[in-house]
Amino acid sequence: MIIRKSIEEIEIMREAGRIVAQTLEAIKRAVKPEISTIKLDKIAEDFITKKGAKPAFKGYRGFPAAICVSINEGVVHGIPSCRRLKEGDIISIDIGVEYRGFHGDAAITLPVGRVSSEASRLIEIAKKALQMGISQCVVGNHLYDISHAIQTVAEKAGYSVVREFVGHGIGRSMHEDPQIPNYGHPGKGPRLEEGMVFALEPMVNAGGHEVEVLPDKWGVVTRDRSLSAHFEHTVAITKVGPLVLTSL
Repeated sequence: MIIRKSIEEIEIMREAGRIVAQTLEAIKRAVKPEISTIKLDKIAEDFITKKGAKPAFKGYRGFPAAICVSINEGVVHGIPSCRRLKEGDIISIDIGVEYRGFHGDAAITLPVGRVSSEASRLIEIAKKALQMGISQCVVGNHLYDISHAIQTVAEKAGYSVVREFVGHGIGRSMHEDPQIPNYGHPGKGPRLEEGMVFALEPMVNAGGHEVEVLPDKWGVVTRDRSLSAHFEHTVAITKVGPLVLTSL
């Protein structure tokens, strides 16, 4: 069942989302060659806590950190570690926050210093795929209109979308119904209604769509070890169009 939120609940989620956005801005300023991903995790957790919120990922199903960090061929759910970033890497940062009983969730992929033109293009296409998905978050559309828009942008650029991991509803729980694949046929799925809130998160691979889980049982990487980029926003369906809750 898709849980619709009241105006008051969406306003709380907007506050949670603003904290997520501010945390991502703090991470952006910190990302540079030689910084460790565990240091980025500490920056995020300290920032979230000072805002009176909780890092929603920490302890969720046993996840040990406040943020997910996925480098180069990493897709999602990477665990922060002592690994240091290198010039030319790309890094995906996924952050979830719980605030006053509600959640916000967003992700970005960042270049580390100067990156290849291919890496830069992949990042831009993944960002565009998210934007096009958001544009379909309109009352009366179907759920898979979002999925189709994301898939079309990625595949038109010669990339693929991950199929094993998807976007999701969000609210009092980090993951609620429905699941939102990054591929699908337009005109399919439930009708979108005012008060629905979704976390849209295209994961776009430079190579094939296949992925595998690392031995730590968390980190997900591309099977062919091609680069991957991940963007995410929490979006509310309103009568006047999509409202991005995880923006500044």
